[in-house]
Amino acid sequence: MSDFLQLSLSGLSLGFQYAMVALSITVILRSSGILSIFQGGMVLLGGYLAFALHQQLTVPFAIAVLLSLAICAALNAGLERTLLRNASHVSELTAVFLTFGLLLVLEPIIESIWGSEPLDMGDPWGFETLTLGGIKVAQRDLWGIGLAIVVLAGVYLLFNRTRLGLSMRANASDREAAGAQGIKPGTVLGVSWAIAGVLGCLAGVLMMTTVGGGVRPDVAVVAFAALPAIYLGGAGSPLGAVVGGVVLGLAQQYAAGYSPDFLGQSFSVVFPYIVLILVLIFRPQGIFGSLTVRRA
Repeated sequence: MSDFLQLSLSGLSLGFQYAMVALSITVILRSSGILSIFQGGMVLLGGYLAFALHQQLTVPFAIAVLLSLAICAALNAGLERTLLRNASHVSELTAVFLTFGLLLVLEPIIESIWGSEPLDMGDPWGFETLTLGGIKVAQRDLWGIGLAIVVLAGVYLLFNRTRLGLSMRANASDREAAGAQGIKPGTVLGVSWAIAGVLGCLAGVLMMTTVGGGVRPDVAVVAFAALPAIYLGGAGSPLGAVVGGVVLGLAQQYAAGYSPDFLGQSFSVVFPYIVLILVLIFRPQGIFGSLTVRRA
């Protein structure tokens, strides 16, 4: 029982990080109709920026994270304004390849600056391990879960309780009608991509400090596990992105802890993509999504 609870805790921590990446992609998908693979780059860049600011420039960790969030938000919004908005007339598949190309450009730039070897961020969350009911709880996991819940709740309130959120939802539903009501589509798109940059960056910082393994280039690939989470929850559904991410994180940790030996240690790594294949075959609309998601 204690092993199950231990796996559940680590699965929640990982699942909420997947949820943030999935939600960042969903925000862009709903606002501009683009499935942005470049969000993996935001995850990667966020971790490296926090490392550079905190470890190399000795900036306090909290300030380093805030600065990284601001840089990623500005970069993501700038890319939307200068490149992707001008490509609004292209097909959905072409737009996906464009965002994937941007990721391929970013990865070697990061490796040329920081190298390809894992870097040690240290443990900015604290080394303490709490024991609750016989279960060892790492303080970094509690920070990861707590921060993710706060951020995801904030995004929910933004979408459903603020004028900006209502404008974003209206722009996603009918851009021409939203413009007739005084909503500026360009502003909404810029804000949406900036929010996605913040979510991706924070997910990257958490992945490189709470999951383990340090700051490393392959975290961008790890972030791709958020794609199965999107389709599991339902493409285009913010709630589905969160639920899909949490479910997938839990399932991946259970697979790592309970899968038979003959499947190998890497089975849990490919498990999210097995889920993606099954979802696409048996329930392509996901849990909360509709059968089709059309580009706005």
